[in-house]
Amino acid sequence: MFNRSLPLLTLPLVSLFFSISSHAQSDYQAVSDNFKSQFHAQLKKNKVPGGAFVIVENDKVLKMSAFGKRGKGDSLNINSHTVFRLASVSKTFAGTLATMLVQEDKFNWNEPLQKYMPDFTLADPVASQQINLGHIIGQSTGLMPNSYDNILNANGKLSKIIPKFSKLTPMCTPGKCYSYQNIAFSFIQPVIEQQTGDSYANLVEKRIFQPLNMQTASIGIDNFLATDNRASPHIKTRSGFKQVKVKSNYYQVEPAAGVNASITDLSKWLIANLGHNPKVLSPQLLAEIKQPGVRTSKELRRREWKTHLQNAHYGKGWRVYDFEGEELIYHAGWVAGYVAEVAYSPRLQVGMAMLLNGESRVIAKLGANFWHNIFKQHAKTLKQSNKQKTAE
Repeated sequence: MFNRSLPLLTLPLVSLFFSISSHAQSDYQAVSDNFKSQFHAQLKKNKVPGGAFVIVENDKVLKMSAFGKRGKGDSLNINSHTVFRLASVSKTFAGTLATMLVQEDKFNWNEPLQKYMPDFTLADPVASQQINLGHIIGQSTGLMPNSYDNILNANGKLSKIIPKFSKLTPMCTPGKCYSYQNIAFSFIQPVIEQQTGDSYANLVEKRIFQPLNMQTASIGIDNFLATDNRASPHIKTRSGFKQVKVKSNYYQVEPAAGVNASITDLSKWLIANLGHNPKVLSPQLLAEIKQPGVRTSKELRRREWKTHLQNAHYGKGWRVYDFEGEELIYHAGWVAGYVAEVAYSPRLQVGMAMLLNGESRVIAKLGANFWHNIFKQHAKTLKQSNKQKTAE
């Protein structure tokens, strides 16, 4: 990894607010202003140690705000450059890098995983041969969901976990059913490294972080702990949030959960995914990563989102939601003291991300309400526009 440093201002406020916008007349300004108030109020109500969010529109930041402390009882405030763990939002970077390489003919989605991991086997030899790279990145391997995550949670070593897949029998034929994975998803890493001759972390740095000027983004626990301005993890207990040490377990699966970044970095990631950095993320790439793959019906039962979702699929490292009739590209993450959420509407050209340093479901509630209000505002604006045209 490359070493980078970014000069930061010392900010004395417990609650920090940023608003950067070149289009104050945005149709979504009021929604954004209200969301800032709700974000701060809900984090305070739920006693979350700290967090940050950003809302982007087209190629600009519409609203950015940070709240609270890097650690419970700490004197250091979270600001726009404070680095958090992204947890499973890391999969959006893996899906993007893998798609870049497919489009450059480094490998293809239909190739069997065993071509690159010949020692990979399942209890059923035929099923072992059927799993391809598209199934890996599209969460449709057919394996039991979260296979062997329990061992990873207990800090089991990946080299000891992978041979255990030989005991598994798939739930369905690969490609036919949704099967969320962390370990198996990260099998894309040896494929990428064999075909490029470079490490996964270096490739993400060179192909994504650097070109998008994501100055505080990195991969791995060493890079995270070397960052001075970082948020500490907090788990929920009966007596409230408790600060804990950063765990290394899920850093073993870099494509699934290895990325660290600030809310400023995620603003750049969202803007690029909205199509405003085509030299890095081409239109062809963006179209492919959000192409709906296997249906994810379990998502339709999410407590905070179920009243809004009409359909849900998995793309390539991104979820693809039908949210009240609108396409919403989404992913969330949760790992040992951190939660994250990133989503964008390609049609409305709006994106939003949140990062918290405490395990709280409030992030899901905030996200669902935000997107409901955004699409409601869009419908209202459209209705007013049509009414005005009729009057003319």
